[in-house]
Amino acid sequence: MAEDINAFFNKLSKTYQKIDLQTFLGGSHDRNDVLFTINAGAGGTDAQDWAEMLLRMYIRWVEDKNFKYEIIDISEGDEAGIKSVTMIIYGNYAYGLLKSEHGIHRLVRLSPFNANNKRQTSFASVDVIPQIEESEAVDLRPEDIRIDTYRASGAGGQHVNKTDSAVRITHIETNLVVQCQSQRSQTRNKDMAMKVLLSRLALLKEEQHREKSSLIAVANKEISWGNQIRSYVFHPYNMVKDHRTNYEEGNTQSVMDGKLDSFINNYLHFKKESVT
Repeated sequence: MAEDINAFFNKLSKTYQKIDLQTFLGGSHDRNDVLFTINAGAGGTDAQDWAEMLLRMYIRWVEDKNFKYEIIDISEGDEAGIKSVTMIIYGNYAYGLLKSEHGIHRLVRLSPFNANNKRQTSFASVDVIPQIEESEAVDLRPEDIRIDTYRASGAGGQHVNKTDSAVRITHIETNLVVQCQSQRSQTRNKDMAMKVLLSRLALLKEEQHREKSSLIAVANKEISWGNQIRSYVFHPYNMVKDHRTNYEEGNTQSVMDGKLDSFINNYLHFKKESVT
């Protein structure tokens, strides 16, 4: 009977953890899909490589959750890695879970791009915005925006080199800029870019009603020393530490393989306790 009891207990424990987690996800947009952006910061080629490592980490997490993702814009690094990437992550409670990742992430390691193999500190920022439903989006007039087209870069065959399929939309009043080049059709890229812009404007409108915007405050911080929410140390020891909750793990490889649930759960508990 011990084997059956243990199996039942494990099943019951997982059910409890799932229900317990959902009690922390009661925000107005927590169920929404996510507009997820990674930008390389201070650190040159190392930072661009770090941004690509973060992209891999989050894709692994998305796949473990059986969520879906779509990369809508990516800028390759000068020598390695990426300068920036924007993707949409589709999944139930995707925003509620990933909002814990919004902020600046710091890496410490022996640089593979340094001839002397010296220790290097690199930074990248993660921007997490809920995808707003059309019914919640703000109204835009044609004169409020400027639309530019350009040739898509990167992989994609002959098509991306011969047609101006990529779209960049600028909101004139706020100077918000969004772009999309993932689709072969200029129309589809325009539609996707408009969805991203409307979501950003809707969230900005909500934040303007608050005395202090934590999301905007983080977004405006320099992507460098002193502003990180989490540190990933690969040398001289192995540790990943969240500076908001003080939660840490020593298995850095597991974290980089997308095992982020412990960090996410601790952050959600921390946020609820700090509010209460």
